[in-house]
Amino acid sequence: MLISGTFFVDADRGEVKKETADGKMLISATFFVDADRGEVKKETAEIFFRKVKFWKEDGQEEAPPVFNVDGVNYFHVKVVGLLFVATTRVNVSPSLVLELLQRIARVIKDYVGVLNEDSLRRNFVLVYELLDEVIDFGYVQTTSTEVLKSYIFNEPIIVDASHLSPLGPAGLFMQGTKRMPGTAVTKSVVANDPGGRKREEIFVDIIEKISITFSSSGYILTSEIDGTIQMKSYLTGNPEIRLALNDDLNIGRGGRSVYDYSSSLGSGSVILDDCNFHESVRLDSFEVDKTLTLVPPDGEFPVMNYRMTQEFKPPFRVNALIEEAGALKAEVILKVYAEFPSSITANSIVVQMPLPKYTMRASFELEPGAWETLSSYYIYCASLEKMSTDTCHEKQIVGGSEHTLRARLTFSQESHGNITKESGPVSMTFTIPMYNASKLQVKYLQIAKKSGTYNPYRWVRYVTLSNSYVARL
Repeated sequence: MLISGTFFVDADRGEVKKETADGKMLISATFFVDADRGEVKKETAEIFFRKVKFWKEDGQEEAPPVFNVDGVNYFHVKVVGLLFVATTRVNVSPSLVLELLQRIARVIKDYVGVLNEDSLRRNFVLVYELLDEVIDFGYVQTTSTEVLKSYIFNEPIIVDASHLSPLGPAGLFMQGTKRMPGTAVTKSVVANDPGGRKREEIFVDIIEKISITFSSSGYILTSEIDGTIQMKSYLTGNPEIRLALNDDLNIGRGGRSVYDYSSSLGSGSVILDDCNFHESVRLDSFEVDKTLTLVPPDGEFPVMNYRMTQEFKPPFRVNALIEEAGALKAEVILKVYAEFPSSITANSIVVQMPLPKYTMRASFELEPGAWETLSSYYIYCASLEKMSTDTCHEKQIVGGSEHTLRARLTFSQESHGNITKESGPVSMTFTIPMYNASKLQVKYLQIAKKSGTYNPYRWVRYVTLSNSYVARL
C-alpha cells in the first residue's frame, strides 16, 4: 500500500486530561510520493479536530471514521482517548488505512506499555523511530512487533500504570469509538521490570461483541456474536503453546461442521459460523481435540477470530413502552432484566432513548440505587442534565436483577402522529467481565517446559461487550 499525506496522533483532551485545552497534536509524520511538498496543508490537524469536535452533519453526533474536507481525505480511529489520524489526497482503500492505524496503535502500545498522552510525550523519539520503520516513503513495510525489534534501538521510558485515568474494573476492555479492545496488560514487551528481572507470564483474553435487535414485544429479531481470542506473551525464548478449546466446538453454518462430522451435534454444542486464525497457529490436531498449537510472537495479537449467529441467551432483555397520558404528556417505561448469574456484575451501563424533538421536560422516577438515566440525543433540558449528573456514578447491574425507569414527558406541542414512531429505539451499551455468551471456553493453556522448575503465570480472562444492542418500541 502507498500513502501520500500526513499521519498524526491527536489527544482528545476531554477524555485524557480535563484540565488541559482540547485537541493538541502529539506526534506527526509526513510521507510523500513525489516532489509536491504542498500536498496536505500544515493546518490539517487543526481542521481535523475542529470538524470532529463539532460534527453535526446528516444528523450524526459523531464524525464518521472517514470523511473529506476541501479535497483532503481524513481517516481516524480513537484509541483510549487518542485519535490516530491519516490524511491524504490520494484515492486509497479506507478499510486498509483504518486497519493500518489500529495496528500502529497496537505496535506503539506493545513498545511503550501504556498508551496515553504522557507515555507518547516521554517516548516521542521511540514513536518516531517506529513510524519510520512501519512506513517508509509512503509504503507500509511491517506492523509486526517481533520483526520491528531488529530495527528499533531506542529503549522505552516506562510510565507508571497507576497514573492512568480511572477506567473502572473493565476499562481496558472497552471497545468501539471510545476505547481499544482487550489489551491484556500495561507493560512493554521489550523492557524489563524494575530491577532487571522479567516475570514469565502469558495473558489470554476472550472478547465477544454482541449485536442484538429486540422487537417491541421483547422477541429477538437478529443476534450475532463477533469474538476474538487475544494473546500477549511475556515468555522468554518463545516456547510452544497449546491452547485447548471446548470438545464440543463445531465450525460451520447450520450446525454442519466444515470437517464433516458424521455424529449428530449435541444441544450443548458451541457452533461457530466461521473463524480464522493467526499465521503462527498450527491446526494439526484441531480437528481431533480442538487444540491450537503456536509459538507466540512478541506483542499482542489475535489468535483466533470467530463469528456466531446461532441462537444464544442474551445477557440482558430490554423492554420499552411509551404511551400518551394527555394532549401534551406521555409516559415512558423502561425495563432491563439481567439474565446472567448473580455472581457476575456488568459495568459501564448506559441506556439511551431518543425522544420526540418537541419534548420540553422530563421528570424521572428511579428505584433506589438506580443504574443509569434516560438520555436523549435530540434535547438537552435542565431535567435531563441534572439526572445525568446525579446518577452517572451508578453504572453497575448485578446478574439476576431487574431495573425499571419511568419518565413523564411534557411536550411543547400536541403530537399529530404516532408518538411511538417519533421515539426510540432504545440502545444499550455495557461491559460484562468474566462472561461470554457463546460459551466458548479455554480448557487449558499448556506451555512447553524448559526445566522442571519452569512454571510461568497463566492468565485467562473473558469479557462481553455490546456492539449493537437495540430494542424497538
